[in-house]
Amino acid sequence: MSKNSKTILVIGYGNDLRSDDAVGQKVANAIASEELPHVKSLCVHQLTPELAAFLATADLAIFIDACYTSVCENVRVQAIAPTNSTAIGGHTGDPRSLLALTQALYNRVPNAWWVTIPGTNFELGDRLSPIAERGIQVALEQIYHLIKLGKVELCMKLE
Repeated sequence: MSKNSKTILVIGYGNDLRSDDAVGQKVANAIASEELPHVKSLCVHQLTPELAAFLATADLAIFIDACYTSVCENVRVQAIAPTNSTAIGGHTGDPRSLLALTQALYNRVPNAWWVTIPGTNFELGDRLSPIAERGIQVALEQIYHLIKLGKVELCMKLE
């Protein structure tokens, strides 16, 4: 990603060996396969400090992860901001801590959204539950909407 181009960064994360936990990566892969201009899609097992460098060059970030149905029954899309802590605790950490680290290291942070997709099966395996499969489709629709809105905002900044 060039410093001068306006970019959207999509980060799908989760363990692709734990069934529904893979939905974040699956959604990020689907977005990557579209080859959208100014959109970079990353698939990672967990949020690590190294991702701060990518976030520092983005204008909009979209994080995608799985959640237990007891936490969220439907796909949830929420705007997020950096927390007061820069501690990154692996997959149990959340994107807000990574945004805080990005702010601390690079003195900038993109606008950010967190998309969570419900799942019921987090056991070893590579098959998604029906609720996670449905969630992928809903999440993709929501994310494409965010990307479209983000591109409009970015074009307005360029004028």
